[in-house]
Amino acid sequence: MKQYIIIVAGGKGLRMGGDLPKQFIPLAGKPVLMHTLENFFSFSKEMDIILVLPRDHQEYWRSLCQEYKFGVPHRIADGGETRFHSVKNGLALVDDDDSVVGVHDGVRPFVSHEVIRRCYDMAGCGKAVVPVTGVVETIRRIEPDGASVTVPRDSYRLVQTPQVFPSRMLKEAYAAGYKESFTDDASVVEAMGIGVELAEGNRENIKITTPFDMVVAEVLWRCPYHRAT
Repeated sequence: MKQYIIIVAGGKGLRMGGDLPKQFIPLAGKPVLMHTLENFFSFSKEMDIILVLPRDHQEYWRSLCQEYKFGVPHRIADGGETRFHSVKNGLALVDDDDSVVGVHDGVRPFVSHEVIRRCYDMAGCGKAVVPVTGVVETIRRIEPDGASVTVPRDSYRLVQTPQVFPSRMLKEAYAAGYKESFTDDASVVEAMGIGVELAEGNRENIKITTPFDMVVAEVLWRCPYHRAT
């Protein structure tokens, strides 16, 4: 069964405190986004990689690919007004409905091959799959009156990507139209009444959005287990 990955890279880098979008910030000698694409390509050279970028970032990305002699094959789709619209544009390039498609954040370069394999295998059986990790901190919920209460952390999970689905299922979900309540691809699919399966993620699969995250990412890159398969 053919596998696609839609890598969404629409960040403007505001939380990084600079003008350079976070997906283009150098990590271990090359832009974060290149590491992300290389990770999926190294998992499977047969995977069809679709990169979603704002139109005004695409020329810069092509110049980076030339500068770094970046050779991972991929196609580019235009970013949209929201993440929903960006993913929908990426889905338009998925030309095999009897396939499996994942959606991944461009600034998550450390997802393990084991997690990718697990999610795609489950989606290949017709499931909507989301990788998650457990919560290690104590959680408090803020009540409407401003008070807070402790909630059982075993009842919660932290959501990661790639979120992976049968292509036909995801296309049908995105054809139904946008709602402000959509927070990720799983919420779009759930709006059709489809249940979501949870798969074990890897804790190193951080989303790089702040300067502190970049410090962590540099440390992870130097650790031998960050590419665990």
